[in-house]
Amino acid sequence: MEKLTAGSQMPDFTYETPFKKGKTLSEAVSRGLGNTAVIFLRYYGCTLCQYDIHQYLVKYEEIRKVKGQIMVVLQSDAHLLEEQLKSEELPFEIICDPAQKLYRQFGIKPAASKEDMLGPNTMKKIESAREEGFSHGEYEGEELQLPAVFVIDRDRRVIRAHYGRSVDDVPSPETLSDWLKEQGDF
Repeated sequence: MEKLTAGSQMPDFTYETPFKKGKTLSEAVSRGLGNTAVIFLRYYGCTLCQYDIHQYLVKYEEIRKVKGQIMVVLQSDAHLLEEQLKSEELPFEIICDPAQKLYRQFGIKPAASKEDMLGPNTMKKIESAREEGFSHGEYEGEELQLPAVFVIDRDRRVIRAHYGRSVDDVPSPETLSDWLKEQGDF
């Protein structure tokens, strides 16, 4: 599929979390009071991904204040994550896509090389993650995978589509909160 753009509709899909199977995007967004951010990262063992998930967890109240919700998509196997996470640990769902079907469906491509996946702030962000105690775990999926974020409304209409240019190109919780407040111009 081609990349999603603002104004297009994100197709519905069925997904698995570490704790449940057979959930759908349409059901998840209908439970929210406002917009939903679907955040595509790499895999749970990735230091930067662990750090980003932790930042969203710590600042989740800011997301709730704007009536938003988030869902994080990882290339991780649900059974491996089930062993590492507890269902009550996160106020948002982790969607497991080890076969990377959703990444392909929404045109989220990997970088051409390790050098191409690094951005101007990647090493600084890795350093911050390590200072907070995060370290690399098991490798899964496509190591060169780039991130993406889609903010969608309750009808799955894309309000914002952000395809990361580097592995660290994901919005902070504060920026994400601002994006979740936006309304589509369609």
